[in-house]
Formats: sequence, structure tokens, C-alpha cells
Amino acid sequence: MTYDRLVCANCAAPVSEGRCPVCRANRERLQQEGFLGGVNPMALIALLAVLITAVALLAHQTA
Repeated sequence: MTYDRLVCANCAAPVSEGRCPVCRANRERLQQEGFLGGVNPMALIALLAVLITAVALLAHQTA
């Protein structure tokens, strides 16, 4: 999940604004998660399935 859509339970402001220490801490944590940190797990599974299918088709064509 991206922090631009989150609302802080502590101050009721968007986490992306970082108004309170809780917002700032969560914003830092979400930024440190890296490239695939905000990707939906189902999207990762679908991407993995597509990659496996592509590799299987490529192996079948070269054999």
C-alpha cells in the first residue's frame, strides 16, 4: 500500500503530509520498503505466473 492514500489514526491527516511523529515514522517505513513494497501480493502472483508461462513457452519453442 502506498502512503499517499493512508490516513493517520493519530492526527486524522494524510500520512504523506507527515504532520505528527506517527505519520513521519510510517512514511519513513513505507519509503524504505523498496520497489516491490507497495505492490499487491495478488499482482506479484500474477506476474510470477506470466513469467513462468513465458519461460515455459520459450523452452518449448527452442526444444
